Amino acid sequence: MSYNGKQSNEKWQDIIKEVKFLMGIRHPNSIEYKGCFLREHTAWLVMEYCLGSASDLLEVHKKPLQEIEIAAITHGALQGLAYLHSHNMIHRDVKAGNILLTEPGQVKLADFGSASIASPANSFVGTPYWMAPEVILAMDEGQYDGKVDVWSLGITCIELAERKPPLFNMNAMSALYHIAQNENPTLQSSDWSDLFRNFVDSCLQKIPQDRPHSDDMLGHAFLQRERPGSVLMDLVLRTKEAVRELDNLQYRKMKKLLFHEAPNGPAPAETPHGDPEELEAGGGRGGSVGSSQSIPSMSISSQSSSVTSLPPEELLEGENTVMSSNSVIHVKPEEEGGLVLEEAVPSGPSEAPPPEAPPGPKKHRNREHFATIRTASLVTREMQEHQQDSGLREQMSGYKRMRRQHQKQLLVLENKLRAELEDQRGRLDKELEAQRSAFSQDTDKLLKKHQAAMDKDLKTFTNDEKKFQQHIQLQQKKELSSFLESQKREYKLRKEQLKEELQENQSTPKKEKQEWLSKQKENIQHFQAEEEANLLRRQRQYQELECRRFKRRILIAKHSVEKDLAREELNKVQMHRDLDHALLLRQHEAMQELEVRQLGAVQLARAELFGLQHQTELTNQLEYNKRRERELRRKHVLEVRQHPKNLKSREQQIRRQFQDSCAVQSRQSKALRHKALQKRLKEEQTRKLAVLAEQYDHSINDMLSTQALRLDEAQEGEGQVLRSQLQQELELLNAYQSKIKMQTDGQQNKERADLEQRLSLRRALLEQKIEEEMLSLQNERLERIGSLLERQAREGEAFDSESMRLGFSNMVLTGTAPDPRAGGGAPGACTGRAGLPEAGPDTATRARQAPSSPGATPCSPGARPSGASTGPEGGAGGAAGGGRGG
Repeated sequence: MSYNGKQSNEKWQDIIKEVKFLMGIRHPNSIEYKGCFLREHTAWLVMEYCLGSASDLLEVHKKPLQEIEIAAITHGALQGLAYLHSHNMIHRDVKAGNILLTEPGQVKLADFGSASIASPANSFVGTPYWMAPEVILAMDEGQYDGKVDVWSLGITCIELAERKPPLFNMNAMSALYHIAQNENPTLQSSDWSDLFRNFVDSCLQKIPQDRPHSDDMLGHAFLQRERPGSVLMDLVLRTKEAVRELDNLQYRKMKKLLFHEAPNGPAPAETPHGDPEELEAGGGRGGSVGSSQSIPSMSISSQSSSVTSLPPEELLEGENTVMSSNSVIHVKPEEEGGLVLEEAVPSGPSEAPPPEAPPGPKKHRNREHFATIRTASLVTREMQEHQQDSGLREQMSGYKRMRRQHQKQLLVLENKLRAELEDQRGRLDKELEAQRSAFSQDTDKLLKKHQAAMDKDLKTFTNDEKKFQQHIQLQQKKELSSFLESQKREYKLRKEQLKEELQENQSTPKKEKQEWLSKQKENIQHFQAEEEANLLRRQRQYQELECRRFKRRILIAKHSVEKDLAREELNKVQMHRDLDHALLLRQHEAMQELEVRQLGAVQLARAELFGLQHQTELTNQLEYNKRRERELRRKHVLEVRQHPKNLKSREQQIRRQFQDSCAVQSRQSKALRHKALQKRLKEEQTRKLAVLAEQYDHSINDMLSTQALRLDEAQEGEGQVLRSQLQQELELLNAYQSKIKMQTDGQQNKERADLEQRLSLRRALLEQKIEEEMLSLQNERLERIGSLLERQAREGEAFDSESMRLGFSNMVLTGTAPDPRAGGGAPGACTGRAGLPEAGPDTATRARQAPSSPGATPCSPGARPSGASTGPEGGAGGAAGGGRGG
């Protein structure tokens, strides 16, 4: 096959693909690949030699095959297809012309130029009449698999049974539209068995899902029933004998014609036997055009084939030539085991023209190596038809190329849009991830800030507690000092009073006075010691109570700060989640807009490609119509030109008949002896000849008018039939294109509906996800707050339990009741609030209000107790206590 000229790169890739395919298969029912050679932009494939194809059998015998022969051929082809399908390969061009036979009757699959090394596939490939509907609609409806070969095998069965596939009387392009629209083809004759009909119907299921696989078809009863093992070998032998007889008959006709045209040659009757050597050589030449599997059968199976046919090269006399579809390999005759062109058909004992003198067989070396079941006339007709149908093949090739280019353009567009979609999705994912990362960092910063604030507040609370204790101790120390000073003054004052009382009483002895004074001093000192001890006890109790109250206020303030921080954290998380959801919704809108736009672009491109395809189909159909009309006009013109010659020949024939009749009359008249009778008979002869001449003239005129009328009527009828057929095919094309357009519109509407449904489902899932996240966040918020309150309640209960253990009731700590241990009061106790240094500004901001540090102001000696006064959460009042004047 040549890879020069237009689409050379595409042709070269097809060659590489076919060679790779051939090198990758090894099966008894597949043609064996020998090698490949390149020379002058042509690839020469060397293949296993076969006698011919199944379509050659039909051409030679001019009748359908028998059912057992069809079963044997189909069984072998199906085994080869099952092997291909098991390796995910598709032949895609199964037909009788590509099913070859060897000398022992082995079935071989050939012509893998259209094969696919991957399954499923979606290319528009194959020969029109044998194409499966899903191959024709591959670009419209998606992919197909090895079941397309099962369909083609069913069409091949009809071809072997009826000598031609369905719709073969129709234009190849119109056949495509019929296959895509019409019902499944069936066997027309009722003479075939039910098993064969069921096998064909199973292969030709229009819906691929209903069509069985090749492995399943191998178990069909039509193939499994008993048949002779030599059925194909006998068929090959009968075909070879028929080919030999046809070639010899053609040779005798040619030899007779040559003898007639020879200027000095002998008459045919003088040479009835001829030269046996010359006859054998001639017979060999007549049927010696070498045939291999690469020469397509130009009967029915190969008129639409894409395989390159044998080039019309002249046979060489000086050397033997072996010809294939793509190569001419010259081999010298003297080489041992060489390939001899003249010996390609095993003639055996050829018959001479006269039946009584059959010559003996002429032995030629390696004759049987190149036996064939193809006649020389068949090969010659293939060459001529291959040249004549080049325009039709180029049109079909261009149509297939256009379909493949459209598929490639759609694939490139879809890949581009898919990459754009993935890029958009990646950008949106990165944006979402970046926002979530920023939110996570923001949350971490907030948590660190809260932890630092809590640590700072804890430190501040500890320092405030220490300061509070120091302040109370300082106040109590001052109070104790004042109390001791007042006791000293009272003691001196009382001592002076006692001395004055003793001086007034002169009657009391001095010793008694001294004793009484000492006793009074001791009483005063004892009373002052008790007062001091009571004051110290009340101060200790007051300090413990106020410290406990202060700790409780610190605990409450700490809990308040924790609540505020938790609330701030949860609000921040809520804000982040709201922003996250808003971004997700925006991204969904962006993706929805992009997907809708991409679907519109794909549908627009597909509509444009369909419009171009339909325009090309219409143009091809119109060109086909013009070509058919042009051929019909050419035929009619030729008939009109040939008509006078035909009429002249008919007239001459009638005149010869008239002359013959006249000669008969003359000969009859010469035989008469009597002159009178001769005269009378001569007059009778003249009269009869005149009547006969009149009759012949009338016959000639009647023949001329009848033939002219018949010619006009025949040409008019042919024109009407052709116009009707072409109009029907054009209407079929329009109906097919309208159906495809309706299917395309329906598919586009379905795609849009599917996209809308998919987007709605995605939006619903997104909203459901957002709702679930919000519910989860709310539950988390409640759980966090609940756990915080629960922990704070546990801490408060633990604090109250510890206070009860220390002897402080909750009412006393909250200031709703006085301390029962304080009694009626204690001397030296003071009332009012003592201000402590407030907490720092940060603490006040976070906790909204830091607890004030209550204190006690020093009381003057002799002050009366006023009880305790504290707020529920604020500063505490002075300690309850009182003093007694001495």
